[in-house]
Amino acid sequence: MSDPHRGAYAPPTDAPLSFDARQPVRGSRPLPLTLIISAVVLGTLLVAVFLIYRNGIRGPNEPPRTVGEPVAEMKAAPAPDQNKPDEAAGLQIYSHENPTASPTYAAPPEEPMARPTAPPPAAPVQSASLPPAKPAATAPSAPVAAPPAAKPAAKPAPAPSIESLATAAVAPPKPAPVAAPKPAAAASGPASVQIGALSSTALADKAWNDAARIAPGLAAGKGKKVEAIDKNGSTLYRTSVTGFSSRADAKAFCDALSAAGKSCFVK
Repeated sequence: MSDPHRGAYAPPTDAPLSFDARQPVRGSRPLPLTLIISAVVLGTLLVAVFLIYRNGIRGPNEPPRTVGEPVAEMKAAPAPDQNKPDEAAGLQIYSHENPTASPTYAAPPEEPMARPTAPPPAAPVQSASLPPAKPAATAPSAPVAAPPAAKPAAKPAPAPSIESLATAAVAPPKPAPVAAPKPAAAASGPASVQIGALSSTALADKAWNDAARIAPGLAAGKGKKVEAIDKNGSTLYRTSVTGFSSRADAKAFCDALSAAGKSCFVK
């Protein structure tokens, strides 16, 4: 007899079983799903190959086939409304804008003025000497009247003393007044400020005048020193403002020149 409570994995027994898993199931077995999918893919490939080769194959020496409409047949005259002139042609879009003003350049720097030179000494004027006058002819003498009574002689002035005559002889004649020259000598003081090394004395004088005009209060009573030096075969004139009582005053003057765009350094 068979045991209904016996499982499929129970150890074998001598009792007959009502069901044996090792026995095939009676009837037709279903086709596997993989085989069906493979058949469908193969059929699709065959249909695609048939459609591709349906139009034939071009030989190796045949020209390529013309596809579509030729370009020459596509050309046609433009429509009447397309022959109108362009209304925007020739327009000046920016004609109403203000024109750009021409740039205004600064005036060139002034040329340095030449140092005035002393006029040449006047040549002595030679005056023609006049001939000596001839004595007038004497008239015949007339009878001389008796001279009047002589008046008493005036008292002569006192003769000058010997000391006054010696002083007048020793004292030199007073020279004519001349204009005092511009103070160009270096004033006394331990510190100085060099303001440049120029190519000419005229430029050196101009540099000193510009420095004095920039800081007139600090440059009051100061002197000028121009020293000629040779550099690379050319002569330069080293210009300095001298006469500062201390290095601090010289540095303050140099700072004022630097603020105005000039170059300088304290010596």
